[in-house]
Amino acid sequence: MSEPTAEQPAATGSGPLLERRYFIDVARPRLTPAQLMAEVQADVPRFSPGVLADFKKKDGDDDLKAGDEFSIKILGPWNGCVRVTDVSATAFEFITLEGHPEAGRIRFETHYLDERPDVLRFEIRSSARSRDGLVAFAYDTIGGGKLLQEATWTEFCQRVAEASGGQALGNVVVETFRHDEAGHTEHTRHA
Repeated sequence: MSEPTAEQPAATGSGPLLERRYFIDVARPRLTPAQLMAEVQADVPRFSPGVLADFKKKDGDDDLKAGDEFSIKILGPWNGCVRVTDVSATAFEFITLEGHPEAGRIRFETHYLDERPDVLRFEIRSSARSRDGLVAFAYDTIGGGKLLQEATWTEFCQRVAEASGGQALGNVVVETFRHDEAGHTEHTRHA
């Protein structure tokens, strides 16, 4: 049996650290946060736009568990793999593996809003840097990677909102905290 592929945490990457959050709020969902997350965990590829990021589970059954790996065919010159590091009734998390264009983690979560218990929020949170200087240039300077990633996770959120059976209360909100190497932070938010 071959050695497992090494994890690629954000500390191993290059360029600014990007903390991104994508979320959508849904009123009167037919599914609870746990029921909705069970659907996502059972079929991650169903929620990802395959033309942009085609997820394929490497081994195992439909149950998502820590240690599972997905290969991702990403539109453009770089593909990658991720490993599941955490799974709960309402969340799961991936870490990127060596060779992925990013170095970092991404977490998917469902929960009701405290101030509006009839509203479910689905959100994706990532904390990552580019794998290396070339990817940082393509992602940040040219901007193609950033647009592709945003389109992928926005569509993912929209598909989860549809699966909930409720009514989306607006567009997907995209929030970014960009931390550069000099210690400066830039914040952007749009829907």
